[in-house]
Amino acid sequence: MKKINSYAKSLLAISITALVFTSCKNKQKEVAKVVVEEEVVKVEKPNIVLLFVDDYGWSDIGYRNQTFTTPNLDQFKKESLDFNRAYIPTPTCSPSRLSLLTGKEAIRLGMPRHIALDKDNPDAEYNLWPTDPVQMPSRNYLPLKEVTYAERLKELGYYNMFIGKWHLGHPGRYPKDQGFDAEYGTTNSGHPKSYYYPFFKAEDDPKGFLKSGVKEGDYLTDVLTDGAVNFIKDYDKDQPFMLSFWYYSVHGPSIGRKDLLKKYQDAGLKGKYAHHAAMVEAMDESVGRVRKALEEKGIADNTVIIVLSDQGGAYTNAPLSGGKKGGNTLGEGGARVPLLINYPGITKANTETNVPVQSIDIYPTLVEIASGKKCEDNQINGVSLLPVLKGETLEKRNLYFFRSYEDQYAAVIEGDFKLIKYHSGMYHLFNVAKDISEKNDLMGTGLQIEEKLKNDLSDWEKEAVPVYTK
Repeated sequence: MKKINSYAKSLLAISITALVFTSCKNKQKEVAKVVVEEEVVKVEKPNIVLLFVDDYGWSDIGYRNQTFTTPNLDQFKKESLDFNRAYIPTPTCSPSRLSLLTGKEAIRLGMPRHIALDKDNPDAEYNLWPTDPVQMPSRNYLPLKEVTYAERLKELGYYNMFIGKWHLGHPGRYPKDQGFDAEYGTTNSGHPKSYYYPFFKAEDDPKGFLKSGVKEGDYLTDVLTDGAVNFIKDYDKDQPFMLSFWYYSVHGPSIGRKDLLKKYQDAGLKGKYAHHAAMVEAMDESVGRVRKALEEKGIADNTVIIVLSDQGGAYTNAPLSGGKKGGNTLGEGGARVPLLINYPGITKANTETNVPVQSIDIYPTLVEIASGKKCEDNQINGVSLLPVLKGETLEKRNLYFFRSYEDQYAAVIEGDFKLIKYHSGMYHLFNVAKDISEKNDLMGTGLQIEEKLKNDLSDWEKEAVPVYTK
């Protein structure tokens, strides 16, 4: 029996001459077999691997910035579809995870900031940020009633493995409570105290995921990658899997692996930026190890791989403006992130798209990959990216952004234009296709789109942003 790369490729690209159904013993289960050119081809759902990197800037990648050494991601780009304009609706740790998991704009669930647990009251539903000018409450956990992509994929026959940073709640609200079958490396913390063992304070790792089997000198990114590689190597279930590997890296504290750090220091990088470059290379090595494990398992040709970041970098994001810090997180450097997808048999190698997309689009994309059918979930805000993966396009739409730490708090993108709004009443308008660095503010220049985007953003806020009563 000959095996093909993906069931989608079979359905879309193979000439079908007959369809035969057989039933398994003692099961009312039908196994589809496609007879093609006198060969029987078993139609299989693809495995899925989602590599979600923390604080990994759009320009922190070798093929965009030679400061960084990322041979594995550079190669992956040559084999994949690169989304040049991928964005996070609320570019910060916890909300970005909420949006990825649920397909929803995080502000709709009342999470405009990262979780800030009160150790004296860990079950507190909301937190307040001292410098937030409007003192907007923000949720401290993802409500269990929310439907995650793991829960949907479980319904579709997938086994869900979670590795790494969660930052969406404490025990009782961990991945296994939201549809994942197994978890490893999950803690209460949004970042480690060190990337060298011991990684976390005892109270931040209550399940002891990162205490047993590790030793002095171990590096966190490598330990988690060992977990991912071992999962792939040992997987023996008769069902497809989805591996969600959510890195703590390259989030601070910036502590590069020692063997890599010296290389960047010798190249002239200073201080924490040298550490950051070393962390990026260690993460790139991890991507390579995961891909090698898929190859050695013999399943690479039937595995979808997605690489995504949760927000822009904490250091320079040039040529983009803004970043994780400095009050301009909704600038391109803060909200625009790397996104590469390889779907064997569907995506075309070494291609790029400038279609603006958001991380909320991953949920329906996963559902459609897993089901082979259109995602009909009506509670989500995202749209499936399958048309783009196939070389087609998406219907025009606005992308909206919201966070609440400082004066800058909301934005909207329509095509090439982005409008940014401040609590103080100020606006900025940029053509981010022509002005990637957002240097030329177009407010007040007579463009009709200025008033339209103001109205669109105002209408969206009224509809999407919760109204709190004291």
